Amino acid sequence: MMRGWIWAAVAGLMLPGVAQAGCATDAEVAAFVEDYLAKTPTKALSPEATLEEARCTQAKVVAALEPHLGPVVGYKAGLTSDAAMAAFGVSEPVAGVLYRDMFLEDGATVPQPHGARPLFEADLVFVVGSAAINDAETGADVMDAIASIHAFIELPDLMYGPDEPLNGASITAGGVGARAGVLGPAIPFEDSGAMIDLLAEMQVRVTDAEGTVLSEAPGAAVLGNPLRSVVWLRSTGITFQEGDMISVGSIGPLIPPAKAKGMATVEYLGLPGNPSLSVKFE
Repeated sequence: MMRGWIWAAVAGLMLPGVAQAGCATDAEVAAFVEDYLAKTPTKALSPEATLEEARCTQAKVVAALEPHLGPVVGYKAGLTSDAAMAAFGVSEPVAGVLYRDMFLEDGATVPQPHGARPLFEADLVFVVGSAAINDAETGADVMDAIASIHAFIELPDLMYGPDEPLNGASITAGGVGARAGVLGPAIPFEDSGAMIDLLAEMQVRVTDAEGTVLSEAPGAAVLGNPLRSVVWLRSTGITFQEGDMISVGSIGPLIPPAKAKGMATVEYLGLPGNPSLSVKFE
């Protein structure tokens, strides 16, 4: 069942007098999905669309991909750093969804290429523990409504051909690169108040198979604190449900798998236990 603004975007198609000229046609979406499944670079969807039209396209893409990736189990924020927003010419992040069957276990081996234009990034996942998160205004409110926090290496896919436009509209329309990701176990913590500060202050380090540091960034790189991704996603019209998974966005740059030299490890230095997880590329 479609939820949040995904349903609203589809419902908008049925409202008399509502123009959706920038919403991709069924044929365009079918071609995108065919290329997605074949891991072939494809034509950009809705590059000149308004945000509402791009969301309309994404709703069609989600409906077409669910039979292959499983139902939507949560949401993801993308372009959550100032550098990423500047690189893609947007003034705010972009929102997509997470699918049930995209999650892999720590240490998973991922055949390459895992997508048409594959990348990987350090990320973090929150699992919603209470619908009270929909009324949260402060970091403490959000933390109180989170059931668990997990290390996450997202394995996104830019999908579009190298000469296709990559902007807020086309990225949103195509689903914000959702392809796969490695999910770690829940990170134990006792003091929610202290965890708020730790999420901003942690240093997230990415290393390759030889231990060479590929990137290092603080949690604050994500909108000042990863918890703010939750509030931002909610501002797009999403209503969270208990059990929803929330990907907060990249903590540092998006990296081509080739740079990992066969394996990438992400460490969350400063979080309880300094958790880490890894993914193998072959």
